[in-house]
Amino acid sequence: MAQVEATTERVVAADAEEVFDALADYSGTRQKLLPEHFSEYEVQEGGDGEGTLVHWKLQATSKRVRDCLLEVSEPTQGELVEKDRNSSMVTTWRVTPAGEGKSRVVVTTVWNGAGGIGGFFEKTFAPKGLGRIYDALLANLATEVEK
Repeated sequence: MAQVEATTERVVAADAEEVFDALADYSGTRQKLLPEHFSEYEVQEGGDGEGTLVHWKLQATSKRVRDCLLEVSEPTQGELVEKDRNSSMVTTWRVTPAGEGKSRVVVTTVWNGAGGIGGFFEKTFAPKGLGRIYDALLANLATEVEK
């Protein structure tokens, strides 16, 4: 099994603290940011950053749906980590200042991919697909916080 990684980033015209707070608000703002690839969204514990347990289904392709149950932690300032209890998938959100009234949001997802030829295709195509999904989410985030 090879590790698969997908990274997407965007500069947003809002302060880093405001952007981070929007991402960490699982009981409110976060659900509004999700593109159509996400369904069955439900906060099961917490709802604001560290200690949150959130469920959703992520439809990466027409045939591939991942059932996610994510534990949220905040290991360092400006960082949210979502660890999936149902798989090896870990998504890390980093929000840092990027100049006056701007912030950089970097989202990286890693997981243990399949072996063999299926693993080759997963490692080749999954990061691009997930990148498009996160591009849409980050565009929604920018629209939300740049109001």
